[in-house]
Amino acid sequence: MYLVTIGLEVHAQVNTVTKMFCACRTSFGEDPNTHTCPVCLGLPGALPVLNRIAIEKTLLTGLALGCRSPEFSRWDRKNYFYPDMPKNYQTTQMDFPLCLDGGVPLFDDCYPTDARKNIRTPNKIVRLNRIHLEEDVAKSTHLANSTLIDFNRAGTPLMEIVTEPDLESAEEAFAYLRSLQMVLHDCNTSDADLEKGNLRCDVNISLREKQSDPLGAKVELKNLNSFSAIRRAIHFEIARQTEELDLGIAQIQSTRRWNDDLGETQLMRTKEDAHDYRYFPCPDLLPIATAPLLDTVRPRVPEPRLSRIARYETDFGLTPYDAAVLTADGNLARYFEAASDPSIPAKKTANFIINNLLGILNEASITITDCPVPPEKLRDLLTLVESGTLAQNQAKEVFAVLFASPEKSPSAIADQLGFKPTSAGELDTLIDQVIKNNPTEVEAVKAGNEKLLNFLTGQVMKSAPTKPNPKQVTDLLRAKLL
Repeated sequence: MYLVTIGLEVHAQVNTVTKMFCACRTSFGEDPNTHTCPVCLGLPGALPVLNRIAIEKTLLTGLALGCRSPEFSRWDRKNYFYPDMPKNYQTTQMDFPLCLDGGVPLFDDCYPTDARKNIRTPNKIVRLNRIHLEEDVAKSTHLANSTLIDFNRAGTPLMEIVTEPDLESAEEAFAYLRSLQMVLHDCNTSDADLEKGNLRCDVNISLREKQSDPLGAKVELKNLNSFSAIRRAIHFEIARQTEELDLGIAQIQSTRRWNDDLGETQLMRTKEDAHDYRYFPCPDLLPIATAPLLDTVRPRVPEPRLSRIARYETDFGLTPYDAAVLTADGNLARYFEAASDPSIPAKKTANFIINNLLGILNEASITITDCPVPPEKLRDLLTLVESGTLAQNQAKEVFAVLFASPEKSPSAIADQLGFKPTSAGELDTLIDQVIKNNPTEVEAVKAGNEKLLNFLTGQVMKSAPTKPNPKQVTDLLRAKLL
């Protein structure tokens, strides 16, 4: 058995309108090489101009993750030759990044479902080493005998979020990425979508025999474009290194790519060290003072998920499960709070969102940010339920119509569906008539067979000119018969 040590380098594109050092528009899925200029093409004489929004969003991410920032942050050139970086250097940050330290908590619901019963270290926090800002490279499409380069992506602001070697399994890496993705979404600093390539991850893995041993040779995994691929690649690489170490084959620092079709890692190259990149300060960009920018973004830092979960349990009386579901998405949490009202038990609002709204959103393949029903209208609907005007099942029918026609009001839809409250006197008359017409069932109820109350309720509902609240009818029947 070997001790596994894993560190992650996550590259998250910052969701800005323009690129990091020029005014070209950021884009995804558009015609190749249509959003370029001399700066992002690396033409001689072109000079970069900093994107303030990208810097602010990186600092916001850092604050949300508990990072500190140096007084000044500096830009460096990382020199290497790749066809997707025509300048032959990347403008990045080495010695003075925007953010240092901090950490990412691993929540139970971020682990793969099949691993949640065997979490090795509950409430673990993965330490961060740094978050620095740099420019993305172009996109390469490899053909049989050639490579196509699309420079639309070149120059897009890219946060590199680097962990300390704190992870010990594929499942922890999976949970880390899910948790980090939540923070990026909550801060609205990155779309963080692996399928679109605006969130990419490199995994560093090493094995050693004992805790006291130095870390083993680091093997970096690339070409990981989904959560499941990351998990499978780590499992494969741990098994591969274990087998070779058992055979006495020493590992060397290297970079390997994940071949998803074959389900294996393949050697790309031996890994360079930092000195191989010949970092030096960028002569075209001045250092920036971080304090004024931090003052600007600090009010925008979202409430940490741990704090929000505790508040939902304390202030709203929600169960840990409900609080976890509602806080898994910051936009969903804000929707819940906007829909809440002191006159409606928070548990009922949470239940309707979790058990009904999320299901409809899933069927429609949209997120809460695209929900057509504003939280105020959901609150109006739940007010009708709380007042006794609508039963829960009736509210579900009203909401389905409201989802398709959000311009209508819940009360108007209830009237349209015939869910109109029957007057107390009229309802009392109907109940008396049903009791008179069903003596056998009435006697059975009085004898203790309360299941027949449902039958009597149905008879009242059939005879009513409108569709009263079934629960209200059942309660009145119970009061008269029991």
